[in-house]
Amino acid sequence: MLVSLNGGRGGADGVAVPLSPPDLVESALAAVAAGAGEVLVHPRTPCGRESLSPRVVGPLLEAMRGAGVFVPLSVSAGIGAEPDPAGRLERVRSWTVLPDRAVVHFAEPGAEELAQALLARGVAVDAVVPLGSEGGAGPGAEPGPDALERFLAWPVRDPGRIRLAVELAAADPALVAGLRWLPPVPLLLFGRGAAAWPVLRLAARCGAAVRTGVGDVLHLPDGRPARSNAQLVAAAREISAAAGAATAGSR
Repeated sequence: MLVSLNGGRGGADGVAVPLSPPDLVESALAAVAAGAGEVLVHPRTPCGRESLSPRVVGPLLEAMRGAGVFVPLSVSAGIGAEPDPAGRLERVRSWTVLPDRAVVHFAEPGAEELAQALLARGVAVDAVVPLGSEGGAGPGAEPGPDALERFLAWPVRDPGRIRLAVELAAADPALVAGLRWLPPVPLLLFGRGAAAWPVLRLAARCGAAVRTGVGDVLHLPDGRPARSNAQLVAAAREISAAAGAATAGSR
């Protein structure tokens, strides 16, 4: 299970959103203790702006690993941190401390070159494709179907280090069924906001990897505001276990 610690959220989204490096480290440790197997973070400057600068990314990764966050660490490499495609390439090529994985949005310009640059540095890639709407696509991004076509046209030369992360606007089994003909890479399904929990249930039933965290959703399945990433992870684990048991019982 992947936990998205903060996403594109800010302080206005509530106290559950960790922003400073110490808060991110504390939140990561608690989420892992609750059952998260991977951590995704959007590094930020002291003023709160998302950044891919090695002076921001490196110290945060070192702080997490130094504090005992030993699960794979992912960094988002999107236009929220660096709008210019050439600037994103320059940033990731200048990293002195590498994450285990990086998130590349295939609805954004320059995704193929960015993904290839990350793989060349030994960083695995989560290729994000939105389906069902243009949700998740930022300024200058392309609609979901075009993003999927771009991913399919990109030569997957190292499938062991690439995961397809599909953002679903709704828990539509037909969309998931249509993914069966895609390249043989691991699949992660996730949703945001109101779609987050229905999509997580669908992912668990399909046997896909799942994702949760305040970066995606601020409320628990029963509608109560989440107090922390750890609380969201615990709820997601319960849902995944129940979905897995139901699937096994129907065989």
